[in-house]
Amino acid sequence: KHKQREDVYLEIDQREIENYLKEIREAVSVARYQIAIREKNLELYMDYVFSESQCRKILLSLNVGDFSEAVWNIHPRYGEEILYIFGKEVWLLPRLGGAEEQVLLYLKLNKLPDQYVIVVSCHRQEFPLTYRFRI
Repeated sequence: KHKQREDVYLEIDQREIENYLKEIREAVSVARYQIAIREKNLELYMDYVFSESQCRKILLSLNVGDFSEAVWNIHPRYGEEILYIFGKEVWLLPRLGGAEEQVLLYLKLNKLPDQYVIVVSCHRQEFPLTYRFRI
């Protein structure tokens, strides 16, 4: 189904992403997820009026067009896991005041075998993403 482990980038078709997102929505809707506590993720909360509730809404709103790529986890302890990368354009209010800003988010998700979801990354994009299924 997927290329060999040596390939970082995985060939995934649109139907697989639709199924993956369905499972993500099911897990998120029953609170079977967590957002990793990482510096980049925390910056979003520090820079913008942003909450876990907003992150939940973003996760539930992901669609096939938001998909960028799927990669093997490079962490040695989790090398068998596949991480799915999405981008999402959202409007957020700067924490220190000012008008809402358009922010491009980078989301990296890991759905564990027990259908629990780890949001590995949820922060501003550091580089533009390529969206596999956008026309």
